[in-house]
Amino acid sequence: MLKSMTGYGVSNIESDSINVTVEIKTLNSKFLDIYCRIPRNYSEKEIEIRNLITQSMERGKVEFTLTVQPVGKTIASTSVNRPLINAYYQDLIATASELQFAPDLTELFRIALQMPNAYNNETVDETSRENDWTQIKVAVMNALHKCTVFREQEGKMTSDKFTDYIKNIENLLAGVTEQDKQRIPNVRERLEKQVRELLSDDNFDSNRFEQELIYYVEKFDISEEKIRLANHLTYFIETMKASESNGKKLNFIAQEIGREINTIGSKANDVAIQHLVVQMKDELEKIKEQTMNII
Repeated sequence: MLKSMTGYGVSNIESDSINVTVEIKTLNSKFLDIYCRIPRNYSEKEIEIRNLITQSMERGKVEFTLTVQPVGKTIASTSVNRPLINAYYQDLIATASELQFAPDLTELFRIALQMPNAYNNETVDETSRENDWTQIKVAVMNALHKCTVFREQEGKMTSDKFTDYIKNIENLLAGVTEQDKQRIPNVRERLEKQVRELLSDDNFDSNRFEQELIYYVEKFDISEEKIRLANHLTYFIETMKASESNGKKLNFIAQEIGREINTIGSKANDVAIQHLVVQMKDELEKIKEQTMNII
C-alpha cells in the first residue's frame, strides 16, 4: 500500500488539570526531518516525542506542535509570562504593520496567549506532572494515528493515479506496436531500393553491403525495447501493490521506463511513433512527479 508524505493530524484532550492540543503536519522530504514546538516546561520530553514520531513516520518533513494550557485548579498555580506575552504581542503588531493591514488587537492578544511558554507553571507535584505527561502522550499518539490515516488516504489516491498513468502508457505502447507493423514494410522498401542501387554500382562491395544491412536491421528494430517497456510497466504495478510503500523504488522503475521510451523514439525513425513517444513521456513525467511524494 502506498503512503504519501503529505499528512495532517490533530488531537485535543482535556483532563482535570490541562488542555492538550497536538498538531502534526508532514510534507515530502528525502529524509525524516522533525521540527518540534514544545512548551518550555516540557522541553525535557522532546527526545521521547521525537522517538514516538520516528516510530510512526518513515520519511518526510514533520512539523510537530504541542500546546498545553492549565485548567481548573491548576490555573491557580500558574502565572502568565508577561514579558514573553508582550514580546509576542508586539511582534504580531509589527508583522501586521509590515503586511499593511489593520489587525484586531484583541485577536492578536489571544494568539499571543496561545504561543509556546506563555505560562509559568509553578506546580511541583511530580505525580500530577506524570499524569499530565500521560495525557500528553495519548494526544501525541492520537495525532500520529490520524496523520498516518491521512497519509494512507493520500497514498490510495496517488495509487489510483499511477494505475491510470501506467494504463495510458500501455495503450500508447499498443499503438506503437500497431504502427510498427506499418513501419517495417516502409523500412524494407527503402532498404531494397538502396540494395538495387548498390548492385548496379560497379564498385559494389559485398562485405560492406552485409555490414550496412546488419547496421540498419539493428538500428530500426525496437522489438526488445517494447518487451522491456511492457515488463517495466508490469513491475511498476506489482511494486505499487506491495505491502510496504516504496517511493524510491518506484522512482527507479520510472527511470527505466523512461530509458526504454527514449530508445524507442530514437530508433523508430517514424513520425507516428514519435508522436506516441511524446505522449508516453508526458504520462511518465506525471508519474515521476508523484513518486517524489511517496514514502
